[in-house]
Amino acid sequence: MLRFSGVRVVIYPNDHRPAHVHVIGRGCEAVFNLNCPKGPVEVRENYGFSRREIAQIESILTDPLNKLCGEWERIHEIE
Repeated sequence: MLRFSGVRVVIYPNDHRPAHVHVIGRGCEAVFNLNCPKGPVEVRENYGFSRREIAQIESILTDPLNKLCGEWERIHEIE
């Protein structure tokens, strides 16, 4: 779906609400709530990313927020 700086952004089809993504890479993982449709993107769980990396990831995820929210709805068949 989305990759940047050696990490990938994943939406799991069997996952629960609220709309969120998992950011995985470099031995770390974090979960970010999307707060669809307008954000803000915010970290919910963090396993290993530095505070600086979390801030960067939140910033990066903000730009494609509409696309991520649409993908969440498509995967979970929300109309």
